Amino acid sequence: MDFNEPDATASPLARFGAELRRMRRAMGWSQTELGRRMGYSNGMVSYVERAKKPVTHNFAVRADEVFDTGGTFYELWRRYSRASLLEGFPEFAEAEGRCRKLRTFELSVMPGLFQTKEYASALAAAAVLRGSITEEQAAERVEFLANRQRIFEQKAAPVVHAVLDQSCLVRPVGGHDVMRAQLDHLEKLARLSNVTIQVAPFSLAEHVPFTMPIVLLTLPDRSVVGYAESQARGHLARGREAVAAWESDYDQLQVESLSKTASLSMIRAVRKEHE
Repeated sequence: MDFNEPDATASPLARFGAELRRMRRAMGWSQTELGRRMGYSNGMVSYVERAKKPVTHNFAVRADEVFDTGGTFYELWRRYSRASLLEGFPEFAEAEGRCRKLRTFELSVMPGLFQTKEYASALAAAAVLRGSITEEQAAERVEFLANRQRIFEQKAAPVVHAVLDQSCLVRPVGGHDVMRAQLDHLEKLARLSNVTIQVAPFSLAEHVPFTMPIVLLTLPDRSVVGYAESQARGHLARGREAVAAWESDYDQLQVESLSKTASLSMIRAVRKEHE
């Protein structure tokens, strides 16, 4: 191994760079020549090969086109971009994509499946300002979210039941224009036959059973898994006892939250405040 080159087993980004370098050398091209063919500078090619810069979706697509690899670099990019997500989340997203029923409780911000692109972009941009992620990773998160939202377009779309803490409605993410569009989108989703949205009002106070966002997924084999997030990581729970306790608490939360009609009235009232 050239000790100036990164270890290809070190990370998804290093694996992408190693494959790009291997293919380039197999073609007998310099970094300058590859950059010219892809429409990037030789410096960018060098940075990617040495895992010094994040890979974008467009870069991966162009690499596949130039090398005629049929999606190899796109797949490497997809693995890399998912690796930048919260630990444990990719496994959850895979289960979410094939679930038959989804129950969720959300605090503070709208559930990802319900977010408009502008709302999601505002959250991602804030993470960039904090230094938590790069601009490229922010764009990838928004794109990944859009792919997850295709769950509503499936021929056999799952039944979705969401309980939103009132804070999700009143936190002004992205400003008035973004919030108006987001609340309009929420109302549109609430009209779908397979979607139920309830609001857990502040008046529930300490009776809200969950202190963090949770999701319950019923899979095709009728098994149920739970997912919860902390600031640092996500956790997929499969134990029957733990999941059963979550289901019991969620059932109680549904009973104590506002009805569908009352919840929709609150959504509309908050929407008017942004006019």
